[in-house]
Order: sequence, then C-alpha cells, then structure tokens
Amino acid sequence: MALIINGEEIDDEVIEAEFRNVKGHYERLLQVSCCERDPEFRGYAKDNIISRVLLNQEALKRLPVVEDEAITERLTKLIEEAGGENEFYMKIGMPYKDEAVVRQNIAGGVRLDLMLGQIYGAEPEPTDAELRAYYEKNLAIYMTEEMIHAAHITKSLQGAKSRQEVFEAMRSIRQELRAGADFMKLAEEHRADEQQMIDLGWFKRGEFMEEFETIAFSMGEKEISPVFNTQLGFHICTVLARKVSEPMPFEMVKDAVRQRMIEEFKDTKFNEFTEQLKAGAEIKDTDPADENCGCGH
Repeated sequence: MALIINGEEIDDEVIEAEFRNVKGHYERLLQVSCCERDPEFRGYAKDNIISRVLLNQEALKRLPVVEDEAITERLTKLIEEAGGENEFYMKIGMPYKDEAVVRQNIAGGVRLDLMLGQIYGAEPEPTDAELRAYYEKNLAIYMTEEMIHAAHITKSLQGAKSRQEVFEAMRSIRQELRAGADFMKLAEEHRADEQQMIDLGWFKRGEFMEEFETIAFSMGEKEISPVFNTQLGFHICTVLARKVSEPMPFEMVKDAVRQRMIEEFKDTKFNEFTEQLKAGAEIKDTDPADENCGCGH
C-alpha cells in the first residue's frame, strides 16, 4: 500500500485511477506531453485522495449515524435526476441493483454535506457596495462572448470527380471575390440548393464546427478567407460584422456575483479545514520518490 492515512490503507488501484483522472484533465487542456509531468500528477492524485479520506473520516467521527429519511430523500432525488431507476444504476456503473451498497455510499455523501454545513456556518450577505467592488475587480469574468455575423460559400465533394476539381473551382471563386465580386451574389450563384445556408447569422465560439470557427474568428470584417475544408466540403467565408466582448451590466450579473462570492467563501473555509485535518493526521506514503518519468523520454 502506497498510502496509509490515520491507519486506513488506500488500495494502489485507487491511486492509479485518481492519477489517470488528473493526467487526463491536463491532457484535455493540452498542458502535458507523454509522461513529463507524471510525478507532479501523481502528487496531485495522492493529495486529492488524502483530502477525501480525511474528510470522510472526520465526518464519520462527528456524525456516525445518518437518518434513513435523509438517505431515502437523496436517493429518490438522484433517481429522478437520472430519469428512472434503471438509468440511475447504469449511470453509476452498477450492472445490477444493490440498494444496500448504494444507500451506504449515499449515507457517506449526506454525512459529508452535513459536516461541511457545520464548517461553513451562515453564508455571508455581501452589501451592494461589496458586490459592485467584487464585480469591478473581477470584470474579466463578466464579459459578453465575442460574436460574429458570417456568410460562406461551400461546395461538397458529392458528385465531384476529385477533391482537386472542387478545390480548383473554389479557388476560382475566391479570385473573383478578391477582384471585387459581391460575396452574397456569388454565393447565390454557386448555391447547391435552396436548403444550403449562405448567411449563417450571428454566432459565438462553440456553436459551429471547430475548423470553421478557427478560420472565421481569426478574420477581420469584410475579409475573404482562404479556401479551407471541413467534413462538409470546401468553404470560403467572410465576416459581415463583429460584436466585441464587453462588460455585462452590473445589475444583470448581480446575483451571479453574489453566488461567486459565497462559493469563494466556502472554498476558503473548506481549504482551511482540510489543511487543519492534514496537519493533525498521520500519513504514510511508502512510494519511492519519483526522480524522473521513467518512460524513456
């Protein structure tokens, strides 16, 4: 066992699973290559596990008994949110119904929530002046998303003899556009059918295909894009107008500011509490220190 926390042994598989979760998170953020940061991620994984175990140990010490009614209420809510009992068991990865095990796990969650409620105490009630000061200090959080109004000319590969044939046709269209041809008129002339959209309207990032957005959001107004391709075929696009990111009015986000301040208050309380638990805990880590990644890179 690599970790022993106040006498509780943590299975190595638990550590490996948490390590994979941590590394996967950073890989999705494109912040890791191969195994260069594995020792760091393993440290994060162990720290996460230590915090969870200490919290559960303390919750069990403070609240050894959880009322059945509270467990049933939580289970009923989870089943409703999942869309039914079968869907709930599928969601939690349990191939068969074992309510006793589920209720035991839920009891742990209820117990932890009750303890954290004690730790947090009464929620703060920030004044309007405090809310506005927080809003102005963290204005970057409360910005509208950049939006563009774009149009495009597109040709699919369906029925074409080759990709090159379609590319050359689109390149010829682009040359006409760069020579001063009207974009919307030319798009209408090359429209495949009435269902094919030319004017794409206003949209923000995340609403279209990534390949299309990468080009469109990098362009200035009235600029003509290069010929580029997506899974739908070849495209030429232009940006008709752009709405820059700007601060949302304070009154519009006032409730969100209040909620964020409350969440930060709870985060501070939570972190202080977990640090206190760590300071008073007996933690043994039998893993040898990782000097390097050990994978040949």
